[in-house]
Amino acid sequence: MSRSITMSGKSTITATFVKYRAKMMRAVSAIVGADDIEDIVQDAFIRSYEAELKQEIKYERTYMLKTARNLALNHVKSAAHQLNESMENMDMLPHDLVGYSLEKHVESKQRFIHFCRATESLSPEVRRVFLLKKVYGMRQREIAELVGLSESTVEKHVAKGLLQCARFLASSEQVDGAETVGAEPSGQSK
Repeated sequence: MSRSITMSGKSTITATFVKYRAKMMRAVSAIVGADDIEDIVQDAFIRSYEAELKQEIKYERTYMLKTARNLALNHVKSAAHQLNESMENMDMLPHDLVGYSLEKHVESKQRFIHFCRATESLSPEVRRVFLLKKVYGMRQREIAELVGLSESTVEKHVAKGLLQCARFLASSEQVDGAETVGAEPSGQSK
C-alpha cells in the first residue's frame, strides 16, 4: 500500500484535490481558455493520483498545482505548434478564399463525402469517440462518461481517429489527383 493512502484506504490526493480544485482551476484559467480548464484540472488529478500510487507525495497541493500548470503550459505549446503548422500551410489557402462558386460548393461536398468515408474506415468504438469529439464537440470527460471508457482511452481513440482519417484523406486525394492527371479528354483516344 502506498504511503500517501491513509489507513482508511482513502487517497490524500483525492482529499487535497477536493479541497484545492477551485484554486487549481483559477491557476489554469490564467494559462488556457475556459473550454480547456476542466479537462486539464481533471487530467492533473488523474496524473497525481497515479503518481501517489507509485510514490509518496509529501506536498500534495504543490504537486497537483505544478502538474496542472505544466499540463496547461503543454496545452498552450501544442496549440501554438498547431497554429504554426497551419500558418505554414497558408500558401494552399488563397484559392479557397477567392470567392464562393458552384465549383467550390461541389468540392466542399466531395470533401465531406471523403470525410464520411474516412470515418467509416474506423473501428466502431474509435469512430463513435472520434465523432463525439470532432463533430459534436464534446469534452473528453463527457465522452468517457457517456461511453464508459477512461479519459485516457478517449484521448487515444481521438488521436487514432485523426491519424487514420488523415491517412485516408491523403490517399484518396492522391488517387483523385492521379485519376484526373491520367484521364484522357472525352471522345478522344490514341
